[in-house]
Amino acid sequence: MYPKSQPDPVRLEIFKNLYQFIAEQMGIVLQNTAASVNIKERLDFSCAIFDSSGSLVANAPHIPVHLGSMSESVRSLIQDHGNNIKPGNVYLSNNPYNGGTHLPDVTAITPMFLSNYETTVSSSPLFYVAARGHQADIGGITPGSMPPHSTIVEEEGIIFDNFLLVEQGNFRETAVRELLLNHPYPARNPAQNIADFNAQIAANERGVQELRKMVSHYGLEVVQAYMKFVQDNADESVRRAINVLKDGSFTYEMDSGAFIQVKVTINRENRSAIIDFTGTSGQLNSNFNAPKAVTQAAVLYVFRTLVDDSIPLNAGCLKPLEIIIPEGCMLNPTYPAAVVAGNVETSQTIVDALYGALGVMAASAGTMNNFTFGNERYQYYETICGGSGAGANFDGTDAVQTHMTNSRLTDPEILETRYPVMVESFCLRSGSGGKGQYSGGNGVIRRIKFLEPMTANILSGHRRVPPFGLNGGEAGKVGHNWIQRQDGTQENLDSTATVEMLSGDVFVIETPGGGGFGSTP
Repeated sequence: MYPKSQPDPVRLEIFKNLYQFIAEQMGIVLQNTAASVNIKERLDFSCAIFDSSGSLVANAPHIPVHLGSMSESVRSLIQDHGNNIKPGNVYLSNNPYNGGTHLPDVTAITPMFLSNYETTVSSSPLFYVAARGHQADIGGITPGSMPPHSTIVEEEGIIFDNFLLVEQGNFRETAVRELLLNHPYPARNPAQNIADFNAQIAANERGVQELRKMVSHYGLEVVQAYMKFVQDNADESVRRAINVLKDGSFTYEMDSGAFIQVKVTINRENRSAIIDFTGTSGQLNSNFNAPKAVTQAAVLYVFRTLVDDSIPLNAGCLKPLEIIIPEGCMLNPTYPAAVVAGNVETSQTIVDALYGALGVMAASAGTMNNFTFGNERYQYYETICGGSGAGANFDGTDAVQTHMTNSRLTDPEILETRYPVMVESFCLRSGSGGKGQYSGGNGVIRRIKFLEPMTANILSGHRRVPPFGLNGGEAGKVGHNWIQRQDGTQENLDSTATVEMLSGDVFVIETPGGGGFGSTP
């Protein structure tokens, strides 16, 4: 017999690891079966399991901006399809106004019943599993679906809004292919999309199988009870972290002149916090609007990082937090605002603004340095590392993916084999980290030479506003984007740019360093 009203500490630790192990197994299947470089090599994907209400229970250590927002997608499915969710069904979602982040991040959601679609024991889903993968191209006005200058979401690709991908075990390939192609800006490689969707289905199936094994071994009541216990444990861990924090506020400007304003108010009596974004810039006419789910994910990430305990990131982490995000501001836009950079760029600014308000860490590079290129045949996307910020007792780290991203760079051998480009050089950008008692990490310099004509895009930040230092520490250096043409001429680019590359041209990206912390002795 296992206790039902309160957790046994040993079994709590076992179940925490079991739930996370399932998500890790899902990720291994997804990586091994995916077709795109983006998912297979860069690992731009996330897997997680959810309870019957759609609340996050556990995840693998994948991409923070995915993980903190995926539960909104699952809840959206439950709200929209509730009683019609059947065993053997799989749904696709990427709608930024229904729990999505941006359109390339497509989530496959599989409900778990106690049996398959032939014999049903439970009448409604007991759990859900989900796999979110960044598609190499999902349509839109530029190859790679990360257009620097989109102004409405339709220019960024195809929207899947709880689309029925698998119906009681039958893959609806014709229907999904029609949706990918029947659009003003259709997907450029639907075969690759479908291959990756199948990989996500397979990953979810592994999650369902492992959850069924847990239920078979421990019993449904115990598995469900410990899902709640794991969330309660995360709740208490975050409350302990909040208890040592102080009130604070911060305003952080972006390169466009828009700014994020946040105020954190600590309630010592119940060890909770109010995170208030009132005063933030209104909805933008650019694509730097962050969907509400992304803003929540950034808050969740920050408060999870303040916890020293080994806990999975889950819905319990949000229970002590009241998040106020005015509707119609750039952190909670209304349809049809463009959002592709909100997920990858604005999310980073939110995190640094929160760390600034709490006074715990200087700004990191604050950008994912999103680089895409392609044509009708090739589509490629990568995020490029920078320097992390320093803190009260640590230096920043050189050349690292920070905060809301956790993806890899494609190995040069893979990149040069699959695409007509050459990695001319890739090195540290010495001196780009801010000085201080603790110094910020250095950014990098990446030079990509094109071997045939293609369209290239850069979507980045901190090319005008430097990553801030704290407590007397210096700011990190801003980044720089430019083109070295084959004839030797140089073209400087803004934070966001689309440019036609010719054979022999080199695209150069210099990423920002992190801010320093404390005055230099």
